[in-house]
Amino acid sequence: MEIPSATVSGVPDPLPEGLLVLDVREDDEWRAGHVEGSLHVPLMELGATYTELPRADQTLVVCRVGSRSAYAAGFLIQQGIEAVNLEGGLLEWYAAGRPLVTDEDHPATVL
Repeated sequence: MEIPSATVSGVPDPLPEGLLVLDVREDDEWRAGHVEGSLHVPLMELGATYTELPRADQTLVVCRVGSRSAYAAGFLIQQGIEAVNLEGGLLEWYAAGRPLVTDEDHPATVL
């Protein structure tokens, strides 16, 4: 199956209404920095929790480099959810100067 993907430059800034950003990284990676407003569901939990995801026009799935998110996007598509993988992941996002936030008091980064 071909997984739809988007490059960082192809993702609108600011993010459009109706777009869910789903971060499938591990907890420590999430704490280091994430896209503001994104939803965190570690990949290993996605199979059990995908039915609880908020309704969205489209879901942009992100991870560190784009491999876990490609797997997750493929799974979501099989469940009838319109999902797109972020090519290059949050490393590319951060390198392109797109912002990341944290829930704690430290500068955001990508682990």
